Amino acid sequence: MFIQVPTDMDEVQLRQLQLKQHGEDVTEDAIIRQAVLDIFQNVLDQIEDGHYDTATWAGEQLTVTDINGEQTATVAPQGDTFIADFRQNADATEDYLEQQAIKASGAR
Repeated sequence: MFIQVPTDMDEVQLRQLQLKQHGEDVTEDAIIRQAVLDIFQNVLDQIEDGHYDTATWAGEQLTVTDINGEQTATVAPQGDTFIADFRQNADATEDYLEQQAIKASGAR
């Protein structure tokens, strides 16, 4: 099984091993950071029935930009960082990201 978007620390470690087998040396933190972005973007795309808004990193926050290039939302971590949140409780972080994606979409 190839892990695309890890949803817990076991999958993060598995993803790290998979990447290492392909010659990529990636830290757990980098994998978590990408997973947080991917989880949020995937939920946003599902809610909006397509890719209309784009999430990106701005420091330790996620920002959402609409198709006109205007920033429409900012999502801060619950704790100090999304990486720390994910490490502490990946399920709760995923639930939080889903809730924030619903808000960011304007429940379109």
